[in-house]
Amino acid sequence: MKPSGMKPRVLTVLGATGTIGVNTLDVVARHPGRFEIFALTGATQVERMVEQCRTHRPRIAVMNEPAAAAALRLRLAEAKLPVTVLEGESALTDVATAPEVDTVMAAIVGAAGLPATLAAAQAGKRILLANKETLVVSGQLFMDAIATSGAELLPIDSEHNAIFQALPRDFDGDFKRAGVRALWLTASGGPFRTLSAEAIAAATPAQAVAHPNWVMGKKISVDSASLMNKGLEVIEARWLFNARPEQIKVVVHPQSIVHSMVEYADGSVIAQMGTPDMRTPIAFALGFPERIDAGVSALELMGRQLTFEAPDTARFPCLQLAFDALAAGGSAAAVLNAANEVAVARFLEGEVPFNAIAASIAHTLDALAGGAASSLEDLLEADRQARSVATAYLEGARA
Repeated sequence: MKPSGMKPRVLTVLGATGTIGVNTLDVVARHPGRFEIFALTGATQVERMVEQCRTHRPRIAVMNEPAAAAALRLRLAEAKLPVTVLEGESALTDVATAPEVDTVMAAIVGAAGLPATLAAAQAGKRILLANKETLVVSGQLFMDAIATSGAELLPIDSEHNAIFQALPRDFDGDFKRAGVRALWLTASGGPFRTLSAEAIAAATPAQAVAHPNWVMGKKISVDSASLMNKGLEVIEARWLFNARPEQIKVVVHPQSIVHSMVEYADGSVIAQMGTPDMRTPIAFALGFPERIDAGVSALELMGRQLTFEAPDTARFPCLQLAFDALAAGGSAAAVLNAANEVAVARFLEGEVPFNAIAASIAHTLDALAGGAASSLEDLLEADRQARSVATAYLEGARA
């Protein structure tokens, strides 16, 4: 329930039909009167959007694809649901920046979520950031927009949300003043943690998406299997917390109970733990600064072992490629992200082997090193070029 006298927070959920969007709406439904849904957006899942509109009664629904938008209009009319249907990228920006909206859940997967999320930052919204590619691609540009507009940024990735919780509440990016020595990002190791390099190279899409601990979409599941997900999170952490690359550490923790840690100058290490369920960080951000019920089962530690090991960048080169892109600066992270998106899509379609993902990313970074990153146009052009180079490389690999 909402506290007496509190106005409901008005939300736009970008990527409502994906895993994060579905979990967000699950948490929202547990707190009637506390939240109001202004807009829901999706790509092509019309039937799921119809059900979400029936349950949550948004004013606007946006579908990225025109055919999906047309189908949704028909289905909503049949159901007599008074929801306005819009379509396309400009509509995403419109519902992310609408004056009625104070909170935006940014959960569109990939670089496609960047323009609307950046627009929400420029408009001064409270942004619940689940779209890690926004910071990977546009890092400094996005953080400058947050600072200029006075927008509020709350991380949804379980690792960054854990770090946010373990840092001092008044942390302002000054590691020395806060007594912070390092940020530790935990990685489950994914489904291939114990496999040989040969077995990993021969892995199938079905094996790659079978994450041992988390329920996630296909793309992020493949990224977890390659450790690229952790590499993207390293880049995201650099911008979220003003961390130098050497202040960000990665440790493999197969149980996914410790979601991340902050190491302090006095030797203390503060960890955030919990059941591996994305509703926990979602609820933390939705209710912030209050704690609200997430519907998550209690963490049972009795009889559990927690283990930690170093990541193997020989078997999982994507993690090192991400550190390399971060060190290179400029548009390198945008290039890394775009090349990865192309390669993962081809792998999921069964067109290239798993080890082609890292190989194509390395090739694309080498081909496009040193690009500018001073504007959104620069970054989108780097993204376009990287997709072209990666596609050509993968076509050659298939020949």
